[in-house]
Amino acid sequence: MPKMIFVNLPVKDLAASIRFYKAIGCEQNLQFSSDQAAMMAWSETISFMLLTHEYFGTFTSKRIPDAQQTCEVLLALSRDSREEVDSITKAAAAAGGKADVRPPQDMGFMYTRAFQDPDGHVFEPVWMDMAAAQATA
Repeated sequence: MPKMIFVNLPVKDLAASIRFYKAIGCEQNLQFSSDQAAMMAWSETISFMLLTHEYFGTFTSKRIPDAQQTCEVLLALSRDSREEVDSITKAAAAAGGKADVRPPQDMGFMYTRAFQDPDGHVFEPVWMDMAAAQATA
């Protein structure tokens, strides 16, 4: 079995979150979805598990922070080109997210922007020219 990652995210409006994650390129796995959770596959090895706050709370005794006010992680998503970085950021904004929650970063060999989902979780789509990056090291 390949190594996989399941990013569990608390969401306030499951239906709106499903629409958002579909808009940025995820596919919903209905086998692992319910009225409290949705598995949204980003790739064969990476999935976002969208969990209602009530359901998310069954996995932890810690308080669920408001991601609109706090930030615990930045989720970087590799893209194949600068245009794909721009495209996913535009799709995120059109689907109820917020684009460019910080200024875009262009280092020549690397280009990244940032957007947040409707709940405030921050994503950073990034393109990198590995050969150019290694040449600068």
